[in-house]
Amino acid sequence: MMSFFNWQLLSSFLIPFLTVLLVGLIGFVIENRLQKFRQNLELQPDRFLGKYSFIIKSFRGVILTWSIVGAIALMLPGINIPSTLNILIEKILIVIALTMGTILVSRLAVNLIQLYSLENETAVSLTSLFEYLTKVLIFSIGFLIIIQSIGIKITALITAFGIGSLSIGLAFQNTLSNLISGVNIIVSRKIRPGDYIQLKDGEEGYVQDVELKYTLIKDIYNNIIVIPNAKIIDASFKNYTLDSSSILITIKIGVSYDSNLEKVEKVTLEVAKSILENTEGGDKEFEPFLRYENFDYFAINLTVYLKINEYFDKFIITHEFMKAIHHKYQEENITMAYPLKYYGASGEIMNNNSQ
Repeated sequence: MMSFFNWQLLSSFLIPFLTVLLVGLIGFVIENRLQKFRQNLELQPDRFLGKYSFIIKSFRGVILTWSIVGAIALMLPGINIPSTLNILIEKILIVIALTMGTILVSRLAVNLIQLYSLENETAVSLTSLFEYLTKVLIFSIGFLIIIQSIGIKITALITAFGIGSLSIGLAFQNTLSNLISGVNIIVSRKIRPGDYIQLKDGEEGYVQDVELKYTLIKDIYNNIIVIPNAKIIDASFKNYTLDSSSILITIKIGVSYDSNLEKVEKVTLEVAKSILENTEGGDKEFEPFLRYENFDYFAINLTVYLKINEYFDKFIITHEFMKAIHHKYQEENITMAYPLKYYGASGEIMNNNSQ
C-alpha cells in the first residue's frame, strides 16, 4: 500500500516534469532551426527576407523560455500543491513570460530603428545613447506592466518615482545636461556617426558614437577623443559631411612673373584631372578648376580646386598632386616662385618680398 502510494505521488510529479522537459526540447529544436534559417538569410542580404532576418534573431532564447513557461502553466493545475505555492508559481511564470516579451520588443525596436536609419537619411541615427533611451523606455513600460500583472498598484510607485526624479535631477545636473545635449545632437542630425567634424578649439575627427554623457571622435591617428555632449552643443563646429561626404579641397601654388599664365592653367588642370581619375579617393567625374588670386611680391598666386570622396582622402590627393605638379612644371619649364635672397649695397641680406 505504501509502495503504491509512493508511486502515485511520484508519477504525479514525474509526468508533468517529463512533459515540461519534452515541450522544452521541442522549443529548443524549433529555435535552433529558426536560427539556422536566419543564418542562411543573412548570407543573402539583398533579398527582402535577408534584410529582416533580425526578426528571427530577436527570438533567440525567447521561444525556448516561453515553451517551458507555457508547459509549466498548463501542468500546474494538475499538480497537487498548496494554493499559496500555486499562486506564487503563477506569478513567477507571469514575470518570466512578460520579461522575455519585453526583451523581444526591445530587440525588435532597436533593430527596426537601425534598419530605418540606414535606409532613410532623414531618420534619427542609431547611436549608443538612442539605443539606450529606447531600451530604457521599453523596459520601463514592461516593468510597469509586470508590476500591475502580479497585483501591485503602480499609482503610488509612479508618484514616488516622480518625487525621486526631482531629487536625482538636482544631484546629477551635469550628467543630465550631457544627456539632454546628446538627445539634441541625435534629434537635430547635425552630427551623425561617420561624420567628420572639427570643433572650434581644433579637435577634429570622425564621429564614432554619441553615448550617454560623451561623444566619441576618432582622429586621423586612430586616437579616440572623448568630448562631453554639452560642449559640442554649446560650441560652434564644422561638419564636413553633413550634406555630402564629398568635399572640395584647395591647393595653393605660386608661379613666377615670367610664366605664361595660359600654359600654366592648361598644364595644371591636366595634372589635376589625371590625379582625380587615377588616385583612389578622387572624384573621377569632377572637372577641376583653378583661379588666379593676386600678384604677390614675388609670385602670381593661384588656387587649384579638386573634389574628393571623403575628408581623409585629401591627404593622399594633395600628396600625389604636389608630386605630379612639381614634376610637370619642371618638364614644361614653369618656374614655381619662392623668395630669393640677395645682398644690398651695405651688405645687408635682402629678399625679393622686401618693401
